[in-house]
Amino acid sequence: MMKVNQDSIRRDLHTKADIDPKEEIRTRVDFLKNYTRKAGTKGFVLGISGGQDSTLAAKLAQMAVDELNQEAPGTYEFHAVRLPYGVQHDEKDAQVALSFIGPDKIHTVNIKPAVDAAVASFAEATGEELSGFIKGNTKARERMKVQFDLAAHYQCLVLGTDHAAEAVTGFFTKFGDGACDVIPLYGLTKRQGKALLQELGAPEALYQKIPTADLEDDKPGLPDEEALGMTYEQIDDYLEGKPIDSAIQEKLEQRYAATAHKRKDPVSVYDTWWKG
Repeated sequence: MMKVNQDSIRRDLHTKADIDPKEEIRTRVDFLKNYTRKAGTKGFVLGISGGQDSTLAAKLAQMAVDELNQEAPGTYEFHAVRLPYGVQHDEKDAQVALSFIGPDKIHTVNIKPAVDAAVASFAEATGEELSGFIKGNTKARERMKVQFDLAAHYQCLVLGTDHAAEAVTGFFTKFGDGACDVIPLYGLTKRQGKALLQELGAPEALYQKIPTADLEDDKPGLPDEEALGMTYEQIDDYLEGKPIDSAIQEKLEQRYAATAHKRKDPVSVYDTWWKG
């Protein structure tokens, strides 16, 4: 297993002890504007869950698109996508987020038929059932597939919501929510993301909401912190260079090393990082 420590992880993930929310907003909006110009695309696509991360990434994208359209009216669009599995238990939160974001376009795709078909096909092929955990990953990958379909159709880029607190724990689905073209929140801790939303005037409920991946049918709304066995406060303190409980630090560094493959491109015979 690769050897890591607090300094090396903070360096890898580009975290800062302190940020200026206004400066971060400006930097990240400009990044989105410049990259979509460079890529020659017409905007962005992102699934909206009603949680902190997708709300923030979407708001930054809509701001970027609005500014781009001041230069080239009608050229760019932000496409917000609702991707429920049947009926989402916190649909109200998603609608509040959409009202705050004010997206150019809203699409809703129910992923349940596609996911259920995939689960049934797996059972038919193997004679075995997918676990709830693996089915949760299937949901995440189906959501990303839809976003890439929309992005291809509308000539847009797919946004990701990965940030430092998610990256350090590997708490995302490989080729699911971990797949994207652009990651505007990269390097931010969870509390820093909250600070940006506060600066942007988001409803408090959106950044105070208990974070959840909400992927497993038998554990709806399972809090991330319960699944991780540590709090975001502890993770953020670590990423901002502060001391934390030694047992939590060890657990966090073990997770980071064990999930290194999720943060890398597909490995080849010429790669050496995995030997560390």
